[in-house]
Amino acid sequence: MNIRAQVSSVFHLDKCIGCHTCSIACKNIWTDRKGAEYMWWNNVETKPGTGYPTKWEDQKQYKGGWEKAGSDLQLKMGNKSALLGRIFHNPDLPTMDDYYEPFTFKYQDLTNAPAGDDQPTARPVSMVSGKPMKIEAGPNWDDDLSGSNIYAANDPGVVQLSEEEQQQMFAIEKMVMFYLPRICNHCLNAGCVAGCPSGAIYKRGEDGIVLISQDKCRGWRMCVSACPYKKTYYGWSTGKSEKCILCYPRQEAGEAPGCFHSCVGRIRYLGVLLYDADRIEAVAKLEDKELAAAQREMILDPFDPEVIAAAKKAGIATAVMDAARKSPTYKFVKEWGIALPLHPEFRTLPMLFYVPPLLPILSKEQQGVQKLADDFFTSLEQARLPLKYLAGLFAGGNEEEIKAVYRKLIAVRIQRRNVTVGDLDNAEVDKAREIAGLSTETIEAIFRMTSLTSIKQRIVIPPMLREQAIEAGMDPEAYKQEMGFGSRKAPKRRW
Repeated sequence: MNIRAQVSSVFHLDKCIGCHTCSIACKNIWTDRKGAEYMWWNNVETKPGTGYPTKWEDQKQYKGGWEKAGSDLQLKMGNKSALLGRIFHNPDLPTMDDYYEPFTFKYQDLTNAPAGDDQPTARPVSMVSGKPMKIEAGPNWDDDLSGSNIYAANDPGVVQLSEEEQQQMFAIEKMVMFYLPRICNHCLNAGCVAGCPSGAIYKRGEDGIVLISQDKCRGWRMCVSACPYKKTYYGWSTGKSEKCILCYPRQEAGEAPGCFHSCVGRIRYLGVLLYDADRIEAVAKLEDKELAAAQREMILDPFDPEVIAAAKKAGIATAVMDAARKSPTYKFVKEWGIALPLHPEFRTLPMLFYVPPLLPILSKEQQGVQKLADDFFTSLEQARLPLKYLAGLFAGGNEEEIKAVYRKLIAVRIQRRNVTVGDLDNAEVDKAREIAGLSTETIEAIFRMTSLTSIKQRIVIPPMLREQAIEAGMDPEAYKQEMGFGSRKAPKRRW
């Protein structure tokens, strides 16, 4: 057993209101500079929709992530020789049109316009060339179902549905959407790490955050292609690749990442997960439909005496173990099993998990009055959003996996409705709990973690105060010993 500690996240999609406050906070902190105008380390997409960059989920086009090559794993881009052969010409890179050409407006044309009969306007200009341009796309161009028949109809997940299911999704009376915020997943089997020929990308040993060394980066952009989530960006001004760093300087000071701290809907949870690194390769080689459950099995119980002993032997600090036991992500992912990884079939083993959005409530008309359908709580098959689509997003196509999660979410909904409204039969409440396999106490715990938590309960940051130790004049190695950190060899880079 090779135990590692990983800072991980959970996003509760049923709480996201699509305000983009997280995106603006990240933009203002990290990418408000020349060459990074088009970068959105955090972006919020509307699903169904093509997302940012356009159709990033289509790995037939972009060739990101891993695939099985016989009994081995291999990047979809190819082996080491193939990567080196593409250094000077990589046909799988997204173009600027796949993102969007960043723009601003000539506001001085408004403020400095002379008096006249014509209404002055602020013309859009490119932030790359400085020339006037026609705006044709943006980071949230199809936000809130804007142009659904044009953009959302080209969602790779929608295209895989039957014609009848597609018609059902885009019928006016059954139109449905939800928001999908995305940041770097800081994957266990990161494609960007494996795809970098210069070795500039690495996972920090103490917390698993994936970073890019700006000194080593040569701007070859293999990481952009290798990341199936397209969360690595090329800075055209610096000639270096950049990505989300999970605000590790803030975490080292005990503060939440910028997007977590600013989240209006309080959808974001952060905590430590322990996992067995020896199982990464075996799990990544499983079939698509097995990946979500297998990744959950990799996560270890921080209360297990055997795990505690192995973690101590591996040099994981006692304070980190305490944080792991308080981790909200452990509860959502492992204990309750209601958070799933995004596109596990990419085989990068992402450490950002999502609680799927609750299905829209169906209604029916009775004597001219709209009333709730009799089976709206328990009928997954009648959902306006096809389970096949949701399973394609969060479970590698395994509909049973997504059904199990929704049964639990429905059980929470039913029990809480019975508590607050009291219009349901106790038999229906008991049946929902039985189907979901949850106790009354567990449902209340899920409800409280979802709705009534403080920021200290939602965001549990492990101790990473290395900067303070250095500023205080303490030797970093002495600080590690004091905190209980042991020496650990960096994991080998896999091609």
